[in-house]
Amino acid sequence: MLDVLKSLTLARVKRLALKSVTFSEWRIFARRSEIGLLVAGIVVGLTSGLAVIAMSFISLQLHKLIFGISDYERVSSADLQGEISVLMAPIVGGLLLGLLMMGLALWRKKAMVDPIEANALHGGRMSLTDSIVVAVQNLVSNGFGASVGLEAGYTQLASGLASKIGVNLKLRRNDLRTLLGCGAAGAIAAAFNAPLTGAFYAFELIIGAYTIASLTPVVVSALVANLVTRLLWGDEFTIDIGAFGDVVPGDYVPAILLGALSAGVAILIMKGVSLTEEVARKSSIPAPIRPAIGGIVVGLLATISPQVLSGGHGALHLNLSHATPIAMLVGLFLLKSIATAVSIGSGFRGGLFFASLFMGALLGKVFADLVPYVFGDTTLTPVIYAVVGMSSLAVAIIGGPLTMTFLALEITGDFPITALVLAAVITSSLVVRTTFGYSFATWRFHLRGESIRSAHDVGWIRNLTVGRLMRPDVRTINAKATLDELKVDFPLGSAQRAIVVDDSNRYAGVILIPEVYASPVEKDAAGKGIEDYIKLPNDFLQPNMNARQAATLFDKTESDALAVCNNLIERRVVGVLTESYTLRRYSEELDRRRREASGEL
Repeated sequence: MLDVLKSLTLARVKRLALKSVTFSEWRIFARRSEIGLLVAGIVVGLTSGLAVIAMSFISLQLHKLIFGISDYERVSSADLQGEISVLMAPIVGGLLLGLLMMGLALWRKKAMVDPIEANALHGGRMSLTDSIVVAVQNLVSNGFGASVGLEAGYTQLASGLASKIGVNLKLRRNDLRTLLGCGAAGAIAAAFNAPLTGAFYAFELIIGAYTIASLTPVVVSALVANLVTRLLWGDEFTIDIGAFGDVVPGDYVPAILLGALSAGVAILIMKGVSLTEEVARKSSIPAPIRPAIGGIVVGLLATISPQVLSGGHGALHLNLSHATPIAMLVGLFLLKSIATAVSIGSGFRGGLFFASLFMGALLGKVFADLVPYVFGDTTLTPVIYAVVGMSSLAVAIIGGPLTMTFLALEITGDFPITALVLAAVITSSLVVRTTFGYSFATWRFHLRGESIRSAHDVGWIRNLTVGRLMRPDVRTINAKATLDELKVDFPLGSAQRAIVVDDSNRYAGVILIPEVYASPVEKDAAGKGIEDYIKLPNDFLQPNMNARQAATLFDKTESDALAVCNNLIERRVVGVLTESYTLRRYSEELDRRRREASGEL
């Protein structure tokens, strides 16, 4: 019996060892080979597609349960006029979300990180637990009718899964950022049945750059995710725009004007959301109660038009396929804008991706009704203007000019329309960047005090701190010392500078030793103090500053070296840093990141 147990134990140990070796070999393969990263991208594409299907299924079931719609209806296009659920569902959803917020406040103190912030600051590291929490909050918000889409939850969950896989594989920083982009690419590709859109969403918004090294895994991940959703979910995510006319050169002028108009409207929407958040934050209303109050507003708006509910998929199809009076289009646009701003501003979880597409389509159709009064007869149908409007407004809010251009291409399958959209999208993006400077995501980072303007990897800059770069061996001298004492302690050629401190050992300035010896010797110099040679009494670095901030201060003070003090209050000298060393280390790190991004390392 004992021999049998020993043999079973040995067999189990061998199996575990074999598994360990196999995973270790796979980890090495993923780290050292582009093929390994490609395989990881395929796995991420598979998980992203399944995540999108799961969230979409849950959302659809919630809509069926809460609003009583059929399998073939969408909540924003169903005939729900007069239904009490239209009013009550957002309120109940807000209460439920408030309870979740109360639980999170007790359990999770740290702010949750989204994919853009993860790639910009944390090298692609995200918490999968946090991503699941965000996805659940997004499902509650969308499922109960709040005017938000699921795309934020899609990308959060898919990117969280990708980050978890990459961390377990111990991928390098740049490869982990790429794999995170694979997750986001797969999510958007699956959500819109548009693999090119998903891939360039990752390049422009999540990774922040397009490189040959990242091309293959990101595109393959998007293709795999799209294939999975089409096999298991069908063409549920396809946007059908129906019939459309031809494009002629004269149509570019109104399209460009529509792009500029979309940019202005987008800025108003983004500021409206931020204003709503600020009003809610400054009010005395507790944070867990705010979603319920927002739900009251959304519910009341939905009683006027149920098309404001949820992301607006059904409403988009409805308005693209039917002719609607301009007054109704304008009214619906205003209702949807207010509902979206209130939903996000009051604390519902979700994004503006699909909402911006829906509102852009409405804006385009309104513009189509007005164009004949300005340009006379035009060849474009209202549907084409709707496509131009949805792409232009979406790029102004979300960002990603090529992302929205490829979305138009994959929706229409028509290259002339895509060229028209590209002109409008570039115009919209240019106007927003020159007049506002932010997309919705980066605008929210700005309001939080972050300096993130894109997903470019700036986390390494923050890690390259003055505390890591400085020399801790600092020679100091008391501010009350005489010139003779200074020359005794610092003979000519022994040092370039002396850091001056007061009686309390607080920083008082810098003395350049060569200047002291270069000054003419006065007859009455005996016993003279050093105060005339002290420079930069209030200019110093701190250990938590990064290399870029240090370089800025060097430039401002026109100094080639600065003292490093522990903080602004104690001003205790802990080191010294030279400008030349800072710039050299910064350039080395910058070159290293460039080589990593291009696949040279």
